[in-house]
Formats: sequence, C-alpha cells, structure tokens
Amino acid sequence: MATTIKDVAREAKVSVASVSRALNGSGGVTAATERRVREVAARLRYVPHGAARSLITRRTHTIGALLPDLHGEFFSELIRGIDLEARARGLHLLVSSSHNGADDAAVALRAMQGRVDGIVILSSPGVDADFLRANLPEGLPSVLLNSDVQGGSAAVLNIDNVAGTCAMVRHLVGLGHADIAFVSGPKDNFDARQREAGFRAAMAKLAPKAPLRIVAGNFSESSGYLAGRELLAAKPRPQAVFAANDMMAVGCLQAFKEAGLAVPGDIALAGFDDIPIARYVTPPLSTVRVRIAELGKNAMDLLADLMDRPGVSAASVHTLGCDIVVRESCGAHRNGGATARTSKTTKTTKTRPTTHSSPR
Repeated sequence: MATTIKDVAREAKVSVASVSRALNGSGGVTAATERRVREVAARLRYVPHGAARSLITRRTHTIGALLPDLHGEFFSELIRGIDLEARARGLHLLVSSSHNGADDAAVALRAMQGRVDGIVILSSPGVDADFLRANLPEGLPSVLLNSDVQGGSAAVLNIDNVAGTCAMVRHLVGLGHADIAFVSGPKDNFDARQREAGFRAAMAKLAPKAPLRIVAGNFSESSGYLAGRELLAAKPRPQAVFAANDMMAVGCLQAFKEAGLAVPGDIALAGFDDIPIARYVTPPLSTVRVRIAELGKNAMDLLADLMDRPGVSAASVHTLGCDIVVRESCGAHRNGGATARTSKTTKTTKTRPTTHSSPR
C-alpha cells in the first residue's frame, strides 16, 4: 500500500498537521522538526497527494504552455526556458499545441482548465482577441508571446522583430549587398508580418534603388529550400538572401549548395532566431539572435508575477530586444575582419524587456 501522511506523522512522532506544514514549507514547525519530517518522508517514499493539496491551497503548482507546434529547435528552446524557470519556482509545466489552428487551441485550453495556475500562449493562427475572450478562463493569469492582441486581460511579451530586421539589412547593405531578397514567413504569423514590414522599411531607406524581392515561405526548412531554388532562377540573381527564420535559411543554403554556389562567395545568406544549429552549419549562419530560452524565462517571470498578485490588472506589453550575430555566411569575414570561426555580436536593441501599458 502507498505510504500516507499518517504513516509519516507516526514515524516522525509529530501530528499530521505538522507533517503538512513541514512539507509545504509554510512554517509553524521548528527547523529540526522540518528536517526530521523530510527525512522520514524520503525514507518512506511518501508523495503528497496533489489533488488534495490543491483543494486546500487552491493552487495546482502547475503552469500551462500552449504553442502552435512542438517540432523544431525554436519551440524546444522556448519550452526549455519556461520549464527551467518554472522548476526554479517549484512549478511544473504542462505543454500542449494547436497544430490545426483555433479549434485545437480551444480544445487544449479546455483540457487545461482547472489544472494550471497560469498559462503562456504563443501566437498562432486564429488565436486573436475574440478567441481569447471566448476560450480563456476569466481570471486565469496569462502571458501572450509574440502577439498583436492588446487591451485584454493578459500580459504580452514580444520580440523587437522590426528593429532586428532593420539591423540585419543595414549590416548586409554595409557589406555591399544592396540587392537583397527576403524569404517571408506565413502571412497569419505575427512575427513574420513584423519581419517583412521591417525588411520593406529598411530597404526603402537603405537601398531605395534596389528591386524589392520577397519570396513566400512558411518558416519550414522545405519552404526555404524551394525559395532558394526560385531565387537561383532569378535574373539577375540577388547578392544576398535574408530569410525570416533560420530554418528557411538552412533550406536556402542546401539549395545553393546543390546548385554549386558558394556561400558567401557567390551569394550571401542570413537568418533570424539564432537556433542552436545556426552556428554548426557550413558556413556558420549570420542571424538575428533571439535569446529564445531567455524569452521563455521572461514569460515565466511575468506569469509568476501575475500569479502572485491575483486581481491586479495584467494588461501590459513588454518588448525583448535582439542582436545580430555575424558569422561567415554573410561575407563579413572575407576582407580580413574576424577569423573564420569567430562570431561577432552587435546589439540592436535593449535586451531587458521594456514595458508600456496596453491601450484599452
């Protein structure tokens, strides 16, 4: 039979209430008693009953994360950042996804209801203000990541996509690559729309005489490969390609290699996100660095703050800055700059989240 709290109390020679206080860390017992209770609980392999504890504390000590997908390095890094911070706070993470859009997201939110003390939601198609009003439980602390939803009850944490994109365009133009093609992301994705807007604005300002080349992609490696092949057929071929995420840049790189083009000798290449694989491809990929795990940590920090202040208005928008990381693929090292294996990082915006109140 499973060990009960009464077994621990009898073995430790204290009351059941004292065992509860000692294991919950809520005080009311001496340090010696708490230590003895924890030693007995460990020896007897006692596991507190989570459901019973939740009835008393009204807390599940679990937080939820709803993502559009779970595949790929971006999502794994994001989950890692959320989970590490959650564990540091004694919380567990429950993860779900909305592969097929709003309907799946609604099902996932219903499944989490009553099981989590708060939730982090990464922007996905259909998850707009109307969807959240209809499906997000009232009063549940919530943080929206990379979202244009403002004025609701949730806090919002975004990446400074426009500044990061403009910084990379400025860098490429500074290297002499005025004719830059951009591989865009999915039209219904907030980050993709912002990055394309940043590219359009930067090209209009920094290379106004260059053709505006934008090829559609969907953030997948395969779409980057197809975009790369399309750009290879263009007359004239662009001097540089800037993909809206690293996975598409990796796909472009493969297309260029198959065609016998040297990167950056024949065509320069850059991405966005700085996923772990970016530094290990050949040549290493220049990119806009989003500190993905830090993004997850900051989201968890915001959520924990909301959970600790129930009833306080959460409506705010926070922006996490990003950097450009200069590696070999953009051609910056060809003129005797840094050595081939050296990464140069240039800060483009503040790395600490900045905050402003959400309009209502």
